[in-house]
Amino acid sequence: MLARTIALVAALMFSSFTASAAFCATAATPIRLLYPSFAGSWATAWIAKEAGYFSAEGLDVELIRVGGSTRMVAALLGGSAPIIQAGASAALAATAAGSDVVIIGSTGTVSPFRLIARPEIKQPADLKGKKAGITTFGSTSDQMVRIALKKFNLEPNKDVAMLTFGAQPEAFAALMNGLVQVAALSYPLYPKAIKVGMRELVNFGDLGVEDINGTVITTRAFLAQQRDIALRFLRGFTRGIQRYRADKEFSKRVLAKYGKITDDEILEGTWQDYAPTLQKSPRPSLSAVQYLIDNQFTGKKPLPKVEQFVDSSLAEQLEKSGFVDSLYK
Repeated sequence: MLARTIALVAALMFSSFTASAAFCATAATPIRLLYPSFAGSWATAWIAKEAGYFSAEGLDVELIRVGGSTRMVAALLGGSAPIIQAGASAALAATAAGSDVVIIGSTGTVSPFRLIARPEIKQPADLKGKKAGITTFGSTSDQMVRIALKKFNLEPNKDVAMLTFGAQPEAFAALMNGLVQVAALSYPLYPKAIKVGMRELVNFGDLGVEDINGTVITTRAFLAQQRDIALRFLRGFTRGIQRYRADKEFSKRVLAKYGKITDDEILEGTWQDYAPTLQKSPRPSLSAVQYLIDNQFTGKKPLPKVEQFVDSSLAEQLEKSGFVDSLYK
């Protein structure tokens, strides 16, 4: 009897241990992703999470909004999160300063930004002596305003003062209140501005140059130590791109949830503004990064090499394995 009892207890202990080990083997790996705003350019990761694509890759992704791309790069380097989505310009600045920040993915090459001015700005020359609103120095909005001013033969911080507000909603509010006369805005903020009488000076998507948006950024140290996690993240992210492109109603529901948007016209406009421009593969555009280098490091000789800022190997692996193509069959 005693022998039977011992055998039963042992069996139960073994069963419990096996179940526990199986749970540990299948438990999702927690990972944080930081993103800068509720703009549609950052919605791919939200869609991937809500659709269960990250979970399918064994990842428990926590999405955290942190306004300002420069602030997020600092958080990345400080260890707050291993992967962020932020403006490419902030990543370039950090890498050029000696960090190991690197771009591993993106969602498109068409800029979502418009340069929006107050009604009293009738032409670009009227901006001289005025103020421009940006999120943070080194952010995408900063870079877009500088590109536009250069196009207008105006010098930032000399002809036009550059003021930072931390995030797009705050820059939008500053434009509305007259604290600044111009700002770089994306959807849904720029149509809101136009509805109340503001004027569009530049549609950056019409300039004929490649942009890089929805940028996925990490560090080379993380790639060296946790490459498999980075690959699984990008695989789930790539499925999110496909769903964003193909499933408008689901995408709109996710946009509504994260952006707290109830206006269907804005949801429809957000999807129309972003989804058709999404690329199938998350491979970062080297020509788009080169364009940023040419504008961001003006006067620096020699210019940094584009390979210093980008690691396309994960996206290439997804392409060569047939994974990307399989999503569109």
